[in-house]
Amino acid sequence: MDFRDIKENLKDFSVYIIIIIAVILCVQYVVTIQQVLGPSMNPTLYENDAVLLNKFAYRIGKIKRGDVVALNYNGEKFMVKRVIGLPGEKVEYRNNVLYINGEAFQEKYLGSDVITEDFLVSESKVYTVNYNVDNLENLESDIIPEDMYLVLGDNRGNSEDSRYYGLIKREDIIGKTTVRIWPLSKIGLIK
Repeated sequence: MDFRDIKENLKDFSVYIIIIIAVILCVQYVVTIQQVLGPSMNPTLYENDAVLLNKFAYRIGKIKRGDVVALNYNGEKFMVKRVIGLPGEKVEYRNNVLYINGEAFQEKYLGSDVITEDFLVSESKVYTVNYNVDNLENLESDIIPEDMYLVLGDNRGNSEDSRYYGLIKREDIIGKTTVRIWPLSKIGLIK
């Protein structure tokens, strides 16, 4: 082996090292594959669906109502939920209607048969009749604090979400789920 062969081998080896480092950085900071656990996002996403998680989306853009996000809450990494309430908004659900700042908001991503129990955000907490108060009428809705979000599963009757564990901090939102990649028969954009 002469010097040129060694130099060529080192050049080839360095290209592979650069590719490996680029892939690791991409998975760590830009995009990764995430598996959906549990039925909380039915019918939008089902248990064991695989989605692409865009970790870079909120570094350059804002979190929007309706975004399907992965979050890290209480050590349970990558729970998938939908953003419903944004910072600075008053949010409540009455008679199966979502109200944002007092105005009815249609949730087009929900099926017509989905029923959501009444709740409201007050004192930076989410209150429901079934879980923490006897009567919501004694409470007034407050605005969601800065850098906090209200997230719900699309399967409202079977979802542990902000109604159970409260508002989510911005820092706990890992990224936006953009595309379902598994099962192959359902590949497509997530709406």
